[in-house]
Amino acid sequence: MTTKNRALLVHLLTATGAVLAMLAMLAAVDQDWDMMFFWLIVAFFVDGIDGPLARKYDVKTYAPQYDGALMDLIIDYLTYVFIPAYALFKSGLLPGWTGWFAIIVITFTSVVYFSDTRMKTKDNSFQGFPGCWNMVVIVMFALSPNFWVILAVVVALSVAMFLPLKFVHPVRTERWRNVTLPIAILWTALAGHAAWVGFTEPAWMLWALALSSIYLISAGIIQQLIPAQNRS
Repeated sequence: MTTKNRALLVHLLTATGAVLAMLAMLAAVDQDWDMMFFWLIVAFFVDGIDGPLARKYDVKTYAPQYDGALMDLIIDYLTYVFIPAYALFKSGLLPGWTGWFAIIVITFTSVVYFSDTRMKTKDNSFQGFPGCWNMVVIVMFALSPNFWVILAVVVALSVAMFLPLKFVHPVRTERWRNVTLPIAILWTALAGHAAWVGFTEPAWMLWALALSSIYLISAGIIQQLIPAQNRS
């Protein structure tokens, strides 16, 4: 297989995220939340591997006719923001006006954030909460906290999108990657299992899901508070 064909296949792998988004949306319309999250987690996995493959096969050089970054952003908005926001609204976790408030705030702030050219930091982290509402919403489904807690989380993370706070990329942020990447893999496995069993997993798995989520959200901020030591 030629280098150009390998690069093209990476773009096609990224494009499968649109199909996965449609499958997730169809499940969400039927309120089949287990299958919706299953497809979103598969899309999350694809999103995690297509970037390293794109860099390995240098798609910008060998398949420049397609903008992989743009394709990725379109799919990410569907799978990270649009579908999870819809699920949160229709699930009944947020009654009355709170559901409307959440869906409007999440979709509006996220589209502004996704178009911000300053969203990446020098160490390949994100500046501001990167709109990973798929991760937030699946935790809310698993834990089913009081709706005021959910609303507070939505508001806090929406504001955090536009604050000078760092949020790590599990693959590309080098600092603490030997910890962050395994925790991200653990989170994916726990979230996938939670969706697979209809959010009836044992309490210890729910705690593991919650704690791994807290780490992934807070690791970058902690790194800001504890500057890296320069190696001589």
